Amino acid sequence: MKFELDDYHRGVADEELIADLKRVALEIDKKSVTRDVCDEKGKYHSTTYIRRFGSWYNALEKAGLEKTRTPMNLPEEELFQNLEEIWIKLGRQPRYSEVQKPLSKYHVATYEHRFGGWRNALEKFVAYINKEENVSSEEAIKGLEIEPSTKHKTSRTINWRIRFIVMKRDNFKCKNCGRSPATDQSIILHVDHIKAWANGGETVLENLQTLCSVCNIGKSDLE
Repeated sequence: MKFELDDYHRGVADEELIADLKRVALEIDKKSVTRDVCDEKGKYHSTTYIRRFGSWYNALEKAGLEKTRTPMNLPEEELFQNLEEIWIKLGRQPRYSEVQKPLSKYHVATYEHRFGGWRNALEKFVAYINKEENVSSEEAIKGLEIEPSTKHKTSRTINWRIRFIVMKRDNFKCKNCGRSPATDQSIILHVDHIKAWANGGETVLENLQTLCSVCNIGKSDLE
């Protein structure tokens, strides 16, 4: 991703922007150009084109190129899981310009087209997560029957939505050593039962904590 001052290319003529987009298409010998390729090989960042022409598709049309296909049929949950992974790596809400490779599997345009805007995508994600929070607490499982085969009210599995809620609550840091992927990319965070599930602990928010992979292995050795 190229560093670009926000106002730097506002004076560039439309013709120059379009000419560079055509140049990139010729260089890669394709009838279309994706935003990722533009950002890598073009003189101007793809966001410059979107600000100028209103959308990436409009820019492609101006250049006489075919419109790139966006993976519209991806399940919402897959898009949300990708968003969760970015959020965990950054330790905060992702910004528009950060949603691209290698940090993200999908370009921010995928979210814009699927949800009608980046902000809408974030709001849908938060609403989806909050649904899980309402059913994964000690209070929420009080009325549930104990499953005879497992002797538990909850599953041992910690799904990705619960994982995200716990990590966000713990500020995306290991509760034991305080390390975080946001400051050290080698750190891998896990969510672990405080009272082991095998010892009767339930999979509820109050019994879960964020640990890095190293501390989690150490904890397992002690149990």
